Amino acid sequence: MTMQRTQGYPVLIIGAGRGGTALLEMFLEDNLVMVVAIADSNPDASGIQLAKKRGIATFTDAVEALQACKNYPECIVYNLSHDDSIAAEAFKVFGDKRVSSGLEVKLFWQMVTNLKQIKGELEKSQYQLQSIIHNAMDGIIMINENGDIHGFNPAAEEIFGYSQQEIIGKNVRMLMPEPDRSAHDGYLHRYLQTGQGKILGVRGREVTAVRKNGEEFPMELSASEMMLGGHRYFVGIIRDITERKQAEQRIAHLAHYDYLTDLPNRALFLDMLDHSVALAKRNNLKLSVLFLDLDGFKIINDTLGHDAGDLLLKEVAERLKESLRVSDVVARVGGDEFILVLDNIESAENAEHVAGKIIASLSEPFDLMGNRVQVGASIGISIFPDNDIDPDRLVKQADEAMYLAKKSGKNTSRFYREVVAGRHSKEIA
Repeated sequence: MTMQRTQGYPVLIIGAGRGGTALLEMFLEDNLVMVVAIADSNPDASGIQLAKKRGIATFTDAVEALQACKNYPECIVYNLSHDDSIAAEAFKVFGDKRVSSGLEVKLFWQMVTNLKQIKGELEKSQYQLQSIIHNAMDGIIMINENGDIHGFNPAAEEIFGYSQQEIIGKNVRMLMPEPDRSAHDGYLHRYLQTGQGKILGVRGREVTAVRKNGEEFPMELSASEMMLGGHRYFVGIIRDITERKQAEQRIAHLAHYDYLTDLPNRALFLDMLDHSVALAKRNNLKLSVLFLDLDGFKIINDTLGHDAGDLLLKEVAERLKESLRVSDVVARVGGDEFILVLDNIESAENAEHVAGKIIASLSEPFDLMGNRVQVGASIGISIFPDNDIDPDRLVKQADEAMYLAKKSGKNTSRFYREVVAGRHSKEIA
């Protein structure tokens, strides 16, 4: 008799209903088992149909199936039919008891069914988890204790510009700018030794990261630690917050700068003036505040329209900046009014010189959408510490001096001391 050998334990299944089918499906996934045949009196049984698709011998007669398998050494027979005579027939063929049947097979079938159900639930859970990670809007990065990247989802690919093939196995420090890049290994080592860290467990910590193209960008990081298969891993949930930070900067800019000319507004100017006054006090320096009001602006605004008026204000702002030093400040405080602070002027004459320079610059014609127009400027000047040392009062004094310039024929400048002198003359008179 020729004995056939198989690459797995040879198995014969008798009964191709639900139990036999479940058993066949399980054995098909196991390399330790080789199903040599399956038998059922119903040729349309589900197990018979599955066996045919997989090239496994099928029989409608159990005894015939036993005879066909007698050449396989150590063949195990699983009887899932209700025919108790199968054990006796198997004994005739194999010479010893090799049949699992009755309650034994029922228990085994129930175990197989439960295992398949558990396996299905695990596969479903794993699929759901992978789907969540794959479709998450936030980037997810997993690293091991050495800092090597083991997980990098599509959102992380989009954020950093690296594909999974490029990044898996590389150290996470390549995603960091200096000095964080050089300090990372030491930080990770200290955490593993002491358990103390600044990032783990902190939700939404803002850090700076580096894209593949070398661009640095702001990122929000939430990092946690996990054990998997006896190994320690660190998982980072990341979010590119570039747009948010830009929006915050725009909002902050709008809160402190004039929307039309992009010059500092009154609130920011007063803060800057406070700083300049404090610096002048500390270093025993002079500074000057200039309050400027355009002459003839209303006529242009009324005749040519608000668009022309807005364009004029923008061009006035540019000419003012060109007339000043980098250390000086000009702000638009409303309408056609501007305030300037000149740091370290040394003398009042220098402030008067700058005022004259500004008046000459603004006296040059402007081209407003094809319309050639001219304006003037009335400027009031106050001096720290000659007139006062309080920033608010310096602004008010410059404002009063500007009105004196208006009364004096416009397109000129006047000092606050002239306002005081005029009051004194009136008091004597």
